Amino acid sequence: MMTDAMTSRLRPVQPGKTTLVAVLDIGSTKICCVIARLSPRPEGRALKGRTHQAEVIGFGYGPAAGVKSGVVTDIEKAEQAIRNVVGMAERAAGLTLESVLVNVTAGRLGSETFSAAVSLDGQEVEKADIFRVLKAVNARSVRPERSIIHALPIGYALDGQKGIRDPRGMVGEKLGVDVAVVSAETLAMRNLELVLHRCHLQIEALVATPYASGLATLVDDEAQLGVACIDFGGATTTVSVFNDGHMVYADAIAIGGHHLTLDIARQLSVSVADAERLKTLHGSVLPGQADEREMIAIQPVGASHDEAPGQIPRAVLTRIMRPRIEEILTAIRDRMQATGMMDVCGRRFVLTGGASEMTGLPEVARRILARNVRNGRPMGIAGLPEIAKGAAFATMAGMLVYPQVCAQEYAEPRGVRKLTGTDGYIARVGNWLRSSF
Repeated sequence: MMTDAMTSRLRPVQPGKTTLVAVLDIGSTKICCVIARLSPRPEGRALKGRTHQAEVIGFGYGPAAGVKSGVVTDIEKAEQAIRNVVGMAERAAGLTLESVLVNVTAGRLGSETFSAAVSLDGQEVEKADIFRVLKAVNARSVRPERSIIHALPIGYALDGQKGIRDPRGMVGEKLGVDVAVVSAETLAMRNLELVLHRCHLQIEALVATPYASGLATLVDDEAQLGVACIDFGGATTTVSVFNDGHMVYADAIAIGGHHLTLDIARQLSVSVADAERLKTLHGSVLPGQADEREMIAIQPVGASHDEAPGQIPRAVLTRIMRPRIEEILTAIRDRMQATGMMDVCGRRFVLTGGASEMTGLPEVARRILARNVRNGRPMGIAGLPEIAKGAAFATMAGMLVYPQVCAQEYAEPRGVRKLTGTDGYIARVGNWLRSSF
């Protein structure tokens, strides 16, 4: 039910006001914390949905520990890794954090679209009617063991006429709404919440990783016409579909760039660190003409330092990496076809995430997905260190955009507080109604 929502206490940034926001990107291979100042920006041609510009004042970055495929596997290691990274960002910004926005990849992310309608009896549509129809979606929500992360109204209908963005003041007999609901397993979210409580941090909001990646890398026209954003992470690959300016679909599969590293390590009998180096420096998923002649030095596991390194043609590395990339892209294509999203996303895919920077990936994606493909990098964030300007930090950049767009989401009315101290969507409903209507 929507009352099991996990997001809490996030107030949309107010137009014309400067505010501070802290985000924590907990990945399977890296953890990143950013403290940024959101300052009002004039309306421009580019990135029209953004009311503020983000300027980074604190940045912390380190390897992940105790997390696998977005799921907490060792609470002590995860706590220590998060403390280290948050401490770096706090020292750089000169302040102490109490709450953060956190991304969610774990808990078998999934999305569904629900529809509901209420009778108007020929009266004008008022705020209360919109609230009633959104509340009616509750009756058709997801299973109780899953929690709502986002509930995004993607379109209103009046007497069967669809495509209405704001029905207030219009007259009709029946008001309907379609809501895209993104959910995840409750227990995976609770473990994430528990780790952050041990770090003395409150969760201000949970943001689905595919939603954040899309917010950071897509331009307005793409989101309007239909586009899918694929985020190749360390141990998970997520996909989001945007259409008519709204996210309408999100999904995640538990295969990512680290699986390529493990494939290389196993098949070449090298250490994981060496496999990562080979993948980064020499890896490609597209065979080249000189690959059979170009030799790469490898150091087998257990070899002593005085032994001469072995050599393999670069083509061997490509033959190891390509099947895994094809597996990921085929799985995404099949899932999107099964849900009808290949038609909704139009003719365009955007690739982002750390593993998206592999040589030849856009060409392979074009062949498998049969769509136009481009690489996406985070846009519109100032003050980032050089290390954080790549596609690997798209989720983090998207979470800085999220407070500017979260007012569009539906929230539950005030009710009984949860025992864990989070109010779900409760705290946001008043803000949503006040700021939207």
